[in-house]
Amino acid sequence: MTKSNFFRNIVKPFHSSSNKGNQDEELGNITAHEQKVFSFETLVSATKNFHPDNKLGQGGFGPVFKGKLDNGEEVAVKKLAQTSNQGKREFVNEAKLLARVQHRNVVSLLGYCVSPEKLLVYEYVVNESLDKLLFKSRTRDTLDWKRRYDIIFGVARGLAYLHEDAHDCIIHRDIKASNILLDENWVPKIADFGMAKLYPEDQTHVHTRIAGTNGYMAPEYVMHGNLSIKADVYSFGVVVLELISGQKNYTFDLDPECGNLLEWAYKMYKKGKGLEILEPILASNADTDQVATCIKIGLLCTQFDHHTRPAMSRVAMMLSRKSGTLEEPTRPGYLGSIRRSRGHGTSSSSDGMSHGSNSRSRSTTTNTNTTTTAPRTPRRDASSSSDPQRRRLGSTSAGPLSDPYGKRPMRE
Repeated sequence: MTKSNFFRNIVKPFHSSSNKGNQDEELGNITAHEQKVFSFETLVSATKNFHPDNKLGQGGFGPVFKGKLDNGEEVAVKKLAQTSNQGKREFVNEAKLLARVQHRNVVSLLGYCVSPEKLLVYEYVVNESLDKLLFKSRTRDTLDWKRRYDIIFGVARGLAYLHEDAHDCIIHRDIKASNILLDENWVPKIADFGMAKLYPEDQTHVHTRIAGTNGYMAPEYVMHGNLSIKADVYSFGVVVLELISGQKNYTFDLDPECGNLLEWAYKMYKKGKGLEILEPILASNADTDQVATCIKIGLLCTQFDHHTRPAMSRVAMMLSRKSGTLEEPTRPGYLGSIRRSRGHGTSSSSDGMSHGSNSRSRSTTTNTNTTTTAPRTPRRDASSSSDPQRRRLGSTSAGPLSDPYGKRPMRE
């Protein structure tokens, strides 16, 4: 079977179905045309019957296990939870998308198994997920500044490929530290495409559920269901600021006046103390020009107005340049950002950066960033007019549904 025929058979317009028979038939159709189908017995043997010691983590619809095939190749096996109807849709979604994606900064899907259980088989990525290194005190020094910068650059290139260079525009919808894997050479790979959306070129709009992870979702998407590539850009900006600071956006507590990392980063930037955002352990080896560029990029990517966020291809270009002038970022967007006091962070400087002290004290005040009131804005084109992919994306008015995967309420 030719590669083009394979793609035509497995890539169809996305739809949601609650009918178990239809889902199983669709899964069967995918694997019937896949060049690599793994038997269930092979994967049971590879993972030692999915032994707990081989568990790598929990994916969007089930656990992930490390395995070793008979030929010595190491793999990661994602196991669909038996009772997960939502997971079945995500399984089909991820299989369709990754079967046609090939990029150095996107995890590779090696094959499938659908009977008697549904499994996806990926390349094994040695250093596992970014969050396991970044947010733990005993491992975070493994990520020196050069590695963090390379991760930022690699994720930017991966997203630029998904948005502009893949066969169809793919919006990931759940970019975060735990969905970025690091291989033996510390090359970042975007993973977990269960919630991703694919838009064929002839499709102008789509009604989509709201799903994602608190602290990473763009405000226009959460408030109005406006989904575009700029939602991924926003999530990327959050990850950039997390990599620079070593702090999680959603659980940020360094400054009692700031409810999240974005607010604090912008406050420090406007005071001319942008470099104080940098995690202290990086101070001795960081390239301050690169740090300054990345802080600006992180703030530009998280601006409230999604039209002003740069496309990922432009972000990758910014990161590849030795020098260049970036526009001034405006206040970042997040739920409750307009209602917050604007009495701080109003001073300006030429570039928002200084070589001030990196000392800081951890506040005992924890703000969980649960404010959900924000201004309503007219619905408009969800993509910048300068983007190569112009799509008007709609939203639904249905009420929220509970999310069984511990992320946030979803709308169907």
